[in-house]
Amino acid sequence: MCGIVGYVGPRSDDTALNVVMEGLTRLEYRGYDSAGVALVNGNGVEWEKRAGKLANLRNALDEAPLHASATAIGHTRWATHGGPTDLNAHPHLGGTTDKLAVVHNGIIENFHSLKAELLEAGVQFRSETDTEVAAQMLARAYDVTGDLYAAMTSVVNRLEGAFTLLAVHADAPDRVVAARRNSPLVVGLGEGENFLGSDVAAFIGYTRNAVELGQDQIVVITPDSVEITDFDGNPAQGKAYEVTWDAAAAEKGGYDTFMEKEIHDQPHAVGDTLLGRTAPDGSLLLDEMSISEDVLRQIDRITIIACGTSAYAGMVAKYAIEHWTRIPVEVALAHEFRYCDPIVNDRTLIVSISQSGETMDTLMAVRHARALGARTLSICNTHGSTIPRESDAVLYTHAGPEIAVASTKAFLAQITACYILGLYLAQLRGGSFAEDARTVMGQLAEMPEKIATLLGTMDRVKEIAGFMADTRSVLFLGRNVGYPVAMEGALKLKELAYIHAEGFAAGELKHGPIALIEPGQPVFIIVPGPDTPHDLHKKVVSNIQEIRARGARTIVIAEEGDTDVIPFADEVIWVPQAPPLLEPLLTVVPLQVFALYLSTAKGLDVDQPRNLAKSVTVE
Repeated sequence: MCGIVGYVGPRSDDTALNVVMEGLTRLEYRGYDSAGVALVNGNGVEWEKRAGKLANLRNALDEAPLHASATAIGHTRWATHGGPTDLNAHPHLGGTTDKLAVVHNGIIENFHSLKAELLEAGVQFRSETDTEVAAQMLARAYDVTGDLYAAMTSVVNRLEGAFTLLAVHADAPDRVVAARRNSPLVVGLGEGENFLGSDVAAFIGYTRNAVELGQDQIVVITPDSVEITDFDGNPAQGKAYEVTWDAAAAEKGGYDTFMEKEIHDQPHAVGDTLLGRTAPDGSLLLDEMSISEDVLRQIDRITIIACGTSAYAGMVAKYAIEHWTRIPVEVALAHEFRYCDPIVNDRTLIVSISQSGETMDTLMAVRHARALGARTLSICNTHGSTIPRESDAVLYTHAGPEIAVASTKAFLAQITACYILGLYLAQLRGGSFAEDARTVMGQLAEMPEKIATLLGTMDRVKEIAGFMADTRSVLFLGRNVGYPVAMEGALKLKELAYIHAEGFAAGELKHGPIALIEPGQPVFIIVPGPDTPHDLHKKVVSNIQEIRARGARTIVIAEEGDTDVIPFADEVIWVPQAPPLLEPLLTVVPLQVFALYLSTAKGLDVDQPRNLAKSVTVE
């Protein structure tokens, strides 16, 4: 889940370093335990690296500038092997002459045995990382082959796990050689210059033309060429595409933080995800559907696999898809899916949800499902990423780049995409299912405006967050689709404010969690609208009374006009009216805003919370 950048071009002044540093700035959301760069120039390989955030590296470069270069690689790290220290920061050097430098994203699972082999051969190590093992192996292979590409081909087939490696050598100053397995890597195509990145954000300020590498591929970039092979040296091709957003989309746009901007992006994220989904005859369309309609009509079970926030989007989807299609839906945590001996077959649809499309737990679960014969569909925000490419079908969200580590707009876009999938499956079933699908699509079209309206009423939520800066515990309650919203609200508070927070199904209160209620305990309650079936509205209002009687401070999220909650609420946060299954697109927004401003009131880093990274690309 580290960020990597590579550059080769005509920029022989310090601009090459600037290209890499700009890329690292855009990729710092992928990890910020340390950062480093390596340049190749007439002095050989020059490098600098520092533990901590990118600002520490920037300060070190200001104090001791590196010489000009046209070739550079950079890295921002989320620590796995070895703590976040200067020595463990990337790049890592190989050999005794320090002519070779490597940056790495992923985990080399067999590095212990490889390191033992190198130690026996007399190699000395300077760090605790698995990456230095790869650097030392590449240096030894280069001593034999005299060619960086040949050295890479001889090394990668010995590595196990997930890795993207970028390497430069002092004797080959006009190229960067890179390899990928189970870890993202994209080439940026320029004019007389080329780029590498773990995400197109690394080079979006310079080009929108990109090529995504496939599994087990090596690429050599020079200023004028991009050559791709497989790990055995056979010619191969990547997937070319054009990035549809620009550098401005990754900037803060006048907001204090990326998270604040992305919360306010949500009306567009939902609206853009809905765009182009309807044919002239009113029927629904998906993005890349290589599963035939006949096969989809035979699906008798759906399993949604995801992690974290994406899993909560999947839980919302379970309620909606089962209601609209009467197909049973299970939600499984991706990191548990393949270890629980899942029961799937060719009538099972596996739906994976991943913002980045590179979440390693989810990718491995998709591969396992395919091996068992299931059909696979990916819901993803990143074009050309690994999970969509390896799935039978893709439904892209169109939220744009999400930079803040804690997900907001991607969550709403994922829920929207899940709704679209459920309605598409309902359409295939025909009859009243299809009629209902048309009605709900019309209701969905109204949601972006309602989200925008809601965002304009958040002043009181911000005030509440400021008053609660010293709070040490917050509970969240919800029922039906409000239950995953409650868990998402708790997760946001854990991620951003580092305090105890839990989300419960409100009906579970009397089965144990009510013991947590004591005088002054803040509790957010997501109240379903009065039109929700099965008297759930009345039941949740009763829950509010139960905890209020025991001294809880009740902060109620309710539909406008729901006067039943007023006598039992210390605070009411009103949201626009919406159909019951669509309510999560609204009720989660105040919880996002609350977490943002509570964290801000505590003086914490909202965009880069401790110990976290945006994309989890290791298992």
